[in-house]
Amino acid sequence: MALRDENKATASSPIRPRPIRYPFWFGGSASSMAACVTHPLDLVKVRLQTRTGAMPSTMSGTFLHILKHAGPRGLYSGLSASLLRQLTYSTTRFGIYEELKARFVSKKTDLATGKPKPPSFPLLIAMASASGFVGGIAGNAADVLNVRMQHDAALPASRRRNYAHALDGLARMVREEGAGSVFRGVWPNSARAAAMTASQLASYDIFKRTLLRAAGMHDGLATHFTASFLAGVVAATVTSPIDVIKTRVMSATGGNHGVLGVLREVYAKEGMRWMFKGWVPSFLRLGPQTICTFLFLESHRKIYRKINGIENLV
Repeated sequence: MALRDENKATASSPIRPRPIRYPFWFGGSASSMAACVTHPLDLVKVRLQTRTGAMPSTMSGTFLHILKHAGPRGLYSGLSASLLRQLTYSTTRFGIYEELKARFVSKKTDLATGKPKPPSFPLLIAMASASGFVGGIAGNAADVLNVRMQHDAALPASRRRNYAHALDGLARMVREEGAGSVFRGVWPNSARAAAMTASQLASYDIFKRTLLRAAGMHDGLATHFTASFLAGVVAATVTSPIDVIKTRVMSATGGNHGVLGVLREVYAKEGMRWMFKGWVPSFLRLGPQTICTFLFLESHRKIYRKINGIENLV
């Protein structure tokens, strides 16, 4: 009886809808689907960031170079590692972030929507940063493999690792380099993951919220596309410097592998230009990847709501 009274809608005490808790794996699934679409762009970005000698210095040149020497299949070199990365890194960061959002919803009700007030922007950034940092640690081994497998074909034949697939690469890394190799570059990678998640997930939520309220758009494809495109711009700008260092550390085959050593080396050779080296291909990869990820994620959510009969609680 008490339960029925508590949930009974009245003029003075309306029902306060609870946030929907989606399955933990939705983010990893959506990110894996997006990776299948955008992997060639990620491959080109890594090749540009690690280029040496007479390798092409433009995105189009690198793309054509890969096609010429490896054919269309070469554009999907290292896809297994990319999928393993999304299944570990993205599942963790999305899952933790969504759980934190559900737990930290304000007890106050938004008068305009009648729904609980969502977390503030600073709180979203803090939650996303923490989620991304943990995700970076969880997915570090797969990220090392991802960079290595994408960069492998650009190395001289004598220096190639020739991993057959992600699991083969993981086993060989541990066997040949020790268990510590799976944590190679973990701190710059986790810092990047924190910055990426804060600039990507938190900004998407804010852009989506702004479009729905200020611009008067409805919760549909146009809103999701616009919010994810803007989130991609923010994410590419924030993470570009960290991404360059992370890639150099993980792909290094000799010399100083530490973050400070790589920073000194890259600054001595390229000055401050290194910070945004490959920004355009990084955005051209991250923009579509962010758009695809959130479109797939929103599709997951829509199907889940429909199956569970909560279609109206968008």
